[in-house]
Amino acid sequence: MKRFISLEPLFTLLLLLITAFSTAQETSYEDGKKYILAGLEVTGLQSYNEQTVKTYTGLRVGQPITIPGDQISAVINKLWGLELFSDIEVYVIDIQGENIFLELNILERSTLSNVTIYGVKKRKVDDILKDTDLKKGKKITESLIANSKNYLQNKYKKQGYLNATVTIATAKDTVGDNSESMVINIKKGDKVKIKDIVFEGNEQLSSKKLHKALKKTKEKRFGRFWKKSKFIADDYEKDLTLLVDKYAENGFRDARVLSDTIIKRNENNIDIKIKVEEGDKYYFGDIDFVGNSVYTDRELAAVLGIKKGATYNGVLLRKRIADDTKPDAIDLTNLYQNNGYLFSSINPVEVSAENDTINFEIRIIEGKETFLNHVTVEGNDKTNDHVIFRELRTRPGQRYNKSDIIRSIRELGQLGFFDAEQIKPDVQNANPNEGTVDINYSLVESGSSQIELQGGYGGGGFIGTLGLSFSNFSIQNLLKGEAYKPVPMGDGQSFALRLQASRTFRVYSLNFSEPWLGGVKPVRFNLSVSRTQQFSYDFVTRNIDKTKQFAITGVSAGLAKKVQWPDDYFIVSHSLGYQIYDFKNYNIGLFSFGNGRSNSFTYTLGINRSALAGGRIFPRSGSNFEITAKMTPPYSLFSNKDFQAIRDQSDDLLREISSLPPGDPQIALLNSQREKLEEERFKWLEYYKLNFKGDWYTTLIGDLVLRSNAEFGFLGAYNHERGDVPFERFFVGGDGLGNFTLDGRDVIQLRGYENQSLTPVDPLTGRQEGGLVYNKYSLELRYPLTLKPSASIYGLTFLEGGNAFNNFQDFNPFQIKRSAGVGLRIFMPAFGLLGIDFGYGFDKDANPNSTGPSGWQTHFIIGQQF
Repeated sequence: MKRFISLEPLFTLLLLLITAFSTAQETSYEDGKKYILAGLEVTGLQSYNEQTVKTYTGLRVGQPITIPGDQISAVINKLWGLELFSDIEVYVIDIQGENIFLELNILERSTLSNVTIYGVKKRKVDDILKDTDLKKGKKITESLIANSKNYLQNKYKKQGYLNATVTIATAKDTVGDNSESMVINIKKGDKVKIKDIVFEGNEQLSSKKLHKALKKTKEKRFGRFWKKSKFIADDYEKDLTLLVDKYAENGFRDARVLSDTIIKRNENNIDIKIKVEEGDKYYFGDIDFVGNSVYTDRELAAVLGIKKGATYNGVLLRKRIADDTKPDAIDLTNLYQNNGYLFSSINPVEVSAENDTINFEIRIIEGKETFLNHVTVEGNDKTNDHVIFRELRTRPGQRYNKSDIIRSIRELGQLGFFDAEQIKPDVQNANPNEGTVDINYSLVESGSSQIELQGGYGGGGFIGTLGLSFSNFSIQNLLKGEAYKPVPMGDGQSFALRLQASRTFRVYSLNFSEPWLGGVKPVRFNLSVSRTQQFSYDFVTRNIDKTKQFAITGVSAGLAKKVQWPDDYFIVSHSLGYQIYDFKNYNIGLFSFGNGRSNSFTYTLGINRSALAGGRIFPRSGSNFEITAKMTPPYSLFSNKDFQAIRDQSDDLLREISSLPPGDPQIALLNSQREKLEEERFKWLEYYKLNFKGDWYTTLIGDLVLRSNAEFGFLGAYNHERGDVPFERFFVGGDGLGNFTLDGRDVIQLRGYENQSLTPVDPLTGRQEGGLVYNKYSLELRYPLTLKPSASIYGLTFLEGGNAFNNFQDFNPFQIKRSAGVGLRIFMPAFGLLGIDFGYGFDKDANPNSTGPSGWQTHFIIGQQF
């Protein structure tokens, strides 16, 4: 039973004490009476243990205590600091001589049972709960509510919603004890746009130039959709820095923003007034180098590239010292770091200013020459270490070279085994005294095996492809059962099995590639075996006749080696191939004979230079070009056959056949004679074929990348009396699918037109026999939506132009068929590249009956090039 002692001398002090404790305010006591704490009772607890609270207070039974005094005040403040209680009261329940008994009555704060958020999309709710840390069971405090409200309001204001309001309310939850539910109502409103940006104080630089300096803060203008006029606070602050930089680029070193004012026009529009102080214009004076011994003043001055008397440009000076925007920039810092001086420091110092001329000293501390101690990799769960290390340009014991690290990142990204966006080199354990450093490459594996699915329409029906492609295969582990996960992997080899078919054809192929033959040098070995069957198809009845077919059986093997000249990005390749072209009753008019066999033995020389940054899926910079020359031996030089006579006899028979009425029995006999002549003429194919393809990638702004492409192909003959071969020709137009086709033809993508519809019609036969020359140009603007390892997605817009020609005399590189459109690409490791394009062809195709532009065409891109 509680017993309150009313003692006249202590009445006033106890009244003050109770008032202080009950309001939880800090009170300073100068005088008080000393007691022995004989008992402490904690009441009001619901979820906490009484003994835990007693221990936390630090009060012990038997200890001296002054009432009133700082000890009790300190206990109360300590408990309040936990933010677990909404009320704390201390009562004196008994006094027995020198002993005092106290009660600590605590009211616990309510816990959070659930949170409901209005005003945002459902998918955003989880992110808000995570960011605000509003978890079930959390104690509800005034600071929790205030902090959550401020965070959300600031979050949306940073996104341009300056009128955003957030209200938070709590209510007793009848389900749980001492729990409350929370409701958050978010009203973002519309994004506030900038109506006018007004500059004051600018006399040397025009307002137009200053507007351009603000990269992301733009006025609202009709028709401008590529740059937004929404006000984003973070972007605005960065743009103010760029504004000062613009002055610094033009010689105004002392320029500064005196004030910037945001003026509210209405709920959705603001004006910005920026007042600047330009100062005087300055010029570079003497630039002296101090502390350099590795490089001469002349060598450093050549890299710095700033002459005495030039207009002062603080931004340029900063970039020539160290350009943080480009890891491989030509600047003084990279000059030293590419030569082993990791610990060098370079600082420009203004030593004097005479009138409008500033003299500088470039003070250099070269530090100790640095060497690599340990080079390690992590994150490669599937790929064996040796596959990674053979691509690295950094080796233990080598002199530190920053450019070698950048090149190593590019090489690893081009393998396709890792997410190129997440390759991170980490310089560790740097020791300036010993001149050593470690490098660890952090990698994230991406899918390297693919189920290939490819589809399109052509050749009389739907074209489907099903294949298995393993780009990180390990052939040496084929007989090891434990290595199948699901197939042996990790040695960087590629192995592919492929089936491509429609109603009219079938293709079977097997390809194997070893990038480091022998494991010592980067010599790539390739082997491929394929067989193609094409059946006769009646376009009127849509019937297939498999007794009339054409088949190609081929095998090829090649070697490719990296070379050091002109630079070490070049690869020279050599390959030998043999194909048999077998005709059985295939008299459809596509080839000059329908029964018989042709042979093709070819040598192909290829020169490729690939220097891309950003990975294979979404390159951000660099270039890739390839030149190939495919040729057969010049058999006619060693033959005594009169090919002109054979050709003339064949043409005479063709004219005679054309003069006969349809159904005449002589036609079959004459055709048989002609086919024998054509088979003799093309028993061994004789030709040379040149191809060029170049791609250039340029990052324009942020993640916006421009891909420029140019292509050219030419099929020629050694002996014009023998004539051009009917195979290996160029067919232009459409989605670029259809490389199934029979005769080694190149199918070139040109969106906005139907498949192969730009292939010229032969004036003599009236058929599309394929072009002997083609060229193509394209521009693509690409922007990534996501580049996560699970799926990379980017959108694109394109302009394209190209054409095919019957002979080189007709070739005109400017006579092109034009198109434009948009598209989307999705790359998933398990399935490869998927995409769709909508293209508009501005010109008519090669069909003589075409009367207008091709118009809109839809192209599905499955398993196509990146």
